[in-house]
Formats: sequence, C-alpha cells, structure tokens
Amino acid sequence: MEKINVVAAVVIRDGQYLCVQRCRSHQSYNSERWEFPGGKVEEGESHHEALLREIKEEMDWDIYVGRPLGTITHDYPDFTIELTGYLCKPGDGDFTLLEHLDARWMPLEQLDSLNWAEADRKMVFLIQNSKFKIQN
Repeated sequence: MEKINVVAAVVIRDGQYLCVQRCRSHQSYNSERWEFPGGKVEEGESHHEALLREIKEEMDWDIYVGRPLGTITHDYPDFTIELTGYLCKPGDGDFTLLEHLDARWMPLEQLDSLNWAEADRKMVFLIQNSKFKIQN
C-alpha cells in the first residue's frame, strides 16, 4: 500500500485552533471532513518547506512554523498516511479558502464536535492528550 507523508499546520490564535473542511471528493471517507490545513511533502522538500508551500497554495496565507507536535499513522482503504503536526502561528492578514469549503476557529474542548478525517481525528487526540502545554 502506498505511504504518503503529510504535514499539518496546527494554527492557534487567541486560544482557538484553525480547522478547515475538505471539499467533496470520490473518497467518501474523507469527503467534506474536517482537517488541519497542510498537505503532501514533495520529493526533496523538508517538512517546513512543504507546510509553508501548502498553506500558501491552499489559503494564500503565510504562517510561522514552530515545533513538531507529533506524528501519527493511519491506514485508509487505498493508502497509508503518515501525518506530522506542527504548532504554527498565523502571519499578518487573513487567509482565503482556495481548496476548502469552510474554516472555523475553535477552542480545544470543542474540536471533538467536528466530523474529522480519521488521520486528523488522531491528531486531535494527540493534541488533547499532549504532555506539553500548547500555547498560542
């Protein structure tokens, strides 16, 4: 099974986490589900470079990438994803949704209320149960 390396920006502003909703797709298990913004790491690209590029491409936005929060692995029906989340801060200005249906800023205790893509649900669990204090 194909393994895909993906990076996710866990962006925090004023104690709220940025969540984005995926577009409708042929993959029913991910269609219109919520995720942390980010995307695939291309050949020869660092995680940091991939995250900056993906956020610029999908949201026309600049962010500050901080420390890694952790990596989870999830097996979807047709591929395996290795998802690494990074603590990020928003840059100046606001974003534009170019690849997503919706975006919400939500407090940590309300993240469970969204219908997450399964890999991102594991990232939410990792964040909620982190031994490290996450500050914005």
